[in-house]
Amino acid sequence: MENSDYRNWEIQVEKATKNNDKLLKEFKKWLKNKSLNPKTIKSHIENIKFYGNNFLLRYEIIPVEEGALEIGNFLGDYFIRKTSWASKYTIQENIASFKKFYAFLNEIGKTSNTDLMIMKDLIKEEKIDWIEEVENYWNDIKKEDW
Repeated sequence: MENSDYRNWEIQVEKATKNNDKLLKEFKKWLKNKSLNPKTIKSHIENIKFYGNNFLLRYEIIPVEEGALEIGNFLGDYFIRKTSWASKYTIQENIASFKKFYAFLNEIGKTSNTDLMIMKDLIKEEKIDWIEEVENYWNDIKKEDW
C-alpha cells in the first residue's frame, strides 16, 4: 500500500470511528431510556464498539450503520478466532447487543427495516452454528494443550 493510499485509509478509519462514537453516545442514551441497568448498558456499548471499530474497519471500511449483514462473519469466525473471551455466553451477549443496536439505528432512520429483518433471520438461522463453532474452537485448543 502506498503512503497516500495508507493515509487515505487512516483518514477514513478516523472518520468512521468518530461517527461510531457519536452513534454509541446516542445508543447509550437510548438504552438508559429503556431503563437498562448500567452494567448491561456498558456491556452493549463495549460489544458494539469492538464490532464497529475493530471488525468493520479492519479489512474494508464498513460504516456501522451498514454492518447489520456482517454479523455472521463476525460471530461465526472473527470473534471466535481473534478474542480470548469468545464463549457461548459472549456470543449470546453480542447477539442481544446487535438486536438492540440495530433496532435503535432503525428507529432513528439509520438502517432499513429490510436489513433489520434479515439480521434477525440470520441470527435465528445461525446462532446454534456460532455457538457450536466457539465450543469446538475451545475444545480443539484444549486438545492441542495435551
